Amino acid sequence: MLNFPIVDTHVHFWDPSFLRYSWLDEIPILNKRYLLEEYREACGKIHVDQLVFVQCECNSGENLKEARWISDLSRKDKRIRGIVANVPIENGTKIKDDLDKLVQIPLVKGIRRLLQGETVDFCLQSNFVEGVRALPDYDLSFDLCIFHPQLTNTIELVRRCPEVSFVLDHIGKPDIKNKLFDPWKVELERLAEFPNIFCKISGMVTEANMTDWVLEDLKPYIDHVINSFGIDRVMFGGDWPVAVQASDYPRWVETLCLATSSFSELDQRKLFRDNAISFYRL
Repeated sequence: MLNFPIVDTHVHFWDPSFLRYSWLDEIPILNKRYLLEEYREACGKIHVDQLVFVQCECNSGENLKEARWISDLSRKDKRIRGIVANVPIENGTKIKDDLDKLVQIPLVKGIRRLLQGETVDFCLQSNFVEGVRALPDYDLSFDLCIFHPQLTNTIELVRRCPEVSFVLDHIGKPDIKNKLFDPWKVELERLAEFPNIFCKISGMVTEANMTDWVLEDLKPYIDHVINSFGIDRVMFGGDWPVAVQASDYPRWVETLCLATSSFSELDQRKLFRDNAISFYRL
């Protein structure tokens, strides 16, 4: 195991009694409160000393309320060092009013507009591209959360926005369950050619066979991500509590430790800590 505290770049908190999350209705194990107390318990012996909250797809119109709520929670737990908030990027330059309000919250470091449920060409709409291009003016990054068939157009989006700092969530969600590598493998390499994008090694256990995965199922994907992006552009993410469908928190951390056990401590620190601090300006 690691002998230093980690930074988790992908944590969700929600309370269905406070904000509405329609998508939770279909997933009973997740459709309940997951907050600070539950996270502390879930971490067990894993020492997390900083974390980044990522928007949880609360219902439309509540994104600013969500960001302010997490900012309030950070006063109770100083480990919350960053917020990736939600904005309807497809509204183009009209999102500047939203961004003006969000940047009044010092912890807001980035934006995520969930793409995984959209059509493959959704991210190339002219208004969407304009909205993404507005982010550097606010010193905000953009989290890309997609399924692997959307990679081709994601590559084009990144190409069109060279001034934007991107991070790919959950390694682009390849079909690990069915051991599918192509075309994800080649497309990930193409995406990694752009210097303005990082990759979160996160969310993998829920793309595998959730009830029967082992390290050997994940390691080829982990190796390819690190070989493609290099050790300076990858970051650990816990994807808690979504990942509880397939793994407890310590097991995922231990799995990634084992997958990178041949790394020097310096390189493991980059993966589990240093790169996150740099990218999200924690």
